[in-house]
Amino acid sequence: EVHLVESGGGSVQAGGSLRLSCAASGWTSFDEPVIGWFRQAPGKEREAISCLSSSDGKTFYADSVKGRFTISTDNAKTMVYLQMNSLKPEDTAVYYCAGDPTLRVWGLAPAGEYKYWGQGTQVTVSS
Repeated sequence: EVHLVESGGGSVQAGGSLRLSCAASGWTSFDEPVIGWFRQAPGKEREAISCLSSSDGKTFYADSVKGRFTISTDNAKTMVYLQMNSLKPEDTAVYYCAGDPTLRVWGLAPAGEYKYWGQGTQVTVSS
């Protein structure tokens, strides 16, 4: 069973930075997972903001975070990061990482495509 655990959330002022981590365990040696970052603000749908394909290293971003957020990893089967710079109040949300062992992506995939999810970490950006 795959487990994903997010950390690194917190409260920052607008213009600040945070780095989220997604610690993973349980992937097999055959898995080449896609890891995605999502966020959900109160009263809004869960939004895909970035993903990384471990099979080819490709990364994708939502327009809302492009140029400000960076997804990275040393080993996608153990840890994936989301560096968030120039944070805005509208970035306030619960942030989730998700993973899937068989998904193949050519852009951001919707939440329903991912099999495994973390519990989420709160990010609050004040103006």
